Amino acid sequence: MAPVAAGPSRSEGIAPGAKAAIEKPAGRAWWLPSLTEVVFVAVLLWLLVGGNGAQALLADGDTGWHIRTGEYILAERRFPTTDLYSFSRLGAEWFAWEWGSDVVFALAHRLAGLPGVVLLGGMAIAATSAALFRFLLWQGVNVLVAVVGTLVAAAASTMHWLARPHLFTSLAFLVSLWLLEADRRQPTPWVWGLAALATLWANLHGGFVILPAVLLCYCLESGIEARRSKGNRDWQEVRRRGLFLLVATASTFVNPYTYRLHLHIWRYLRSDFIRNRVPEFAAPSFRGESMLAFELLLLAGLLVVPWLWKRREYFPALLIIGLAYAALDSARHVPLYVIAATPAVAGAASKALGSLQGGIGGAIASLAADYAPRIEGGGGTWIPLWAAGAVVLSAALLCSGGQRWRADFPREKFPQAALAAAEMKLVGHRVFTSDQWGDYLIYRFYPRTRVFIDGRSDFYGPEIGQQYLDAVVASHRWEEIFNHHGFEAALLPAEWPLATVLKAHPGWRLEYDDGQALVLRRVGSRSPISAKQANP
Repeated sequence: MAPVAAGPSRSEGIAPGAKAAIEKPAGRAWWLPSLTEVVFVAVLLWLLVGGNGAQALLADGDTGWHIRTGEYILAERRFPTTDLYSFSRLGAEWFAWEWGSDVVFALAHRLAGLPGVVLLGGMAIAATSAALFRFLLWQGVNVLVAVVGTLVAAAASTMHWLARPHLFTSLAFLVSLWLLEADRRQPTPWVWGLAALATLWANLHGGFVILPAVLLCYCLESGIEARRSKGNRDWQEVRRRGLFLLVATASTFVNPYTYRLHLHIWRYLRSDFIRNRVPEFAAPSFRGESMLAFELLLLAGLLVVPWLWKRREYFPALLIIGLAYAALDSARHVPLYVIAATPAVAGAASKALGSLQGGIGGAIASLAADYAPRIEGGGGTWIPLWAAGAVVLSAALLCSGGQRWRADFPREKFPQAALAAAEMKLVGHRVFTSDQWGDYLIYRFYPRTRVFIDGRSDFYGPEIGQQYLDAVVASHRWEEIFNHHGFEAALLPAEWPLATVLKAHPGWRLEYDDGQALVLRRVGSRSPISAKQANP
């Protein structure tokens, strides 16, 4: 099969303006920023200064145990295979399936504390946005359409802008699509780099499981083309792409847990309890600005599918259909859909704009064509001066200690005041608290204390998970659950039904209440002792 001739987009090449912008930058002062740098700098500074600032990236407590896991690996020089953090399942088999990201976060934390972790997360998000913009230009998208498309994609992804390992999946997914699109236009040996990327990805985040599905769509495209043309060369292309699929999939088995990691993730994703109880697996709630941007991309992506199919662009069409279903089923897939749909939507919009000869549309197309060669690229050698400067400035702001740029878990979501006032009433005891606050306890006090539950929903499973949910709402079996696990203290959000019940219970004594969090102790519970004694 000859991929270059398979569809219009593969033979039309890159638009003249964009080609000049990328390959032959106009002679400009080396110190002037490219538009790609502008995107990187704008996203990074907006993340760390705008909105809730740096604390927004630490709004999920899971970051805490990711840091501690990375520190464990660096200190012990081995991968954990059993649980480190709980007393409810201490010693049970555990898959630290994001160990590579954990180490990266731990190194950032070792270097600069939480400001380092926030800066790392911000750089990953900004790099993904800048790479998406560059990808759009590479595809020949009108530069103004590329700017708007990147902004909409960024807005649709903000709900997942957290300093967690999934950020690396977004970037790896984008790189994969770029390599495959380059191979579609002209077969290239660079596509075999997917094997190395697959190995790296499998050790950074469980989202690597999307890669075999993407490559399957890639194989289906060549199969459809081969069936249409019935040429031997086309079937050779099917076999070549099938080999991609096999090699890249096999590469994901190069991880500390080999095939057992795949089995674990398969069971995890198929768990009805997880799908029905864990919020990030729930269908998206179409409220807020980020969901409006997602709605626009969802509608535009589905509308552009027939256009892609007519142009024999089967690969992006199949991706959009599959990921639209996945995103509507689970909000955690929204960023992947956004990355897959934005290039197709922007490409269609760019072609529609380019076909206009007059009016506002024609003026916009002409303006973009005129300015594209002058705004992308420098005077020969590209030096990311402005991007480096933005990173240095961000690091200085985060480490300055200023309240606006304070890099810490937000006080509005985590019980910082309660832990400062009642630390000795909690550390070394069996504490019942929320899964998010359990993450925070791990970050603050591990290894001096262990938790009942935290954000590792794949580890605790339905049994512990249901006990936790029953206790939170003070169901009829809450006392049975508390006695079974020997809870000696409770750190509870003030609005929980359980908080009201324990405050009135004669067996429990209120020790602290600041309106956000309550600390209660079981009457007659022992004094604080070592974590080893408290959590055998």
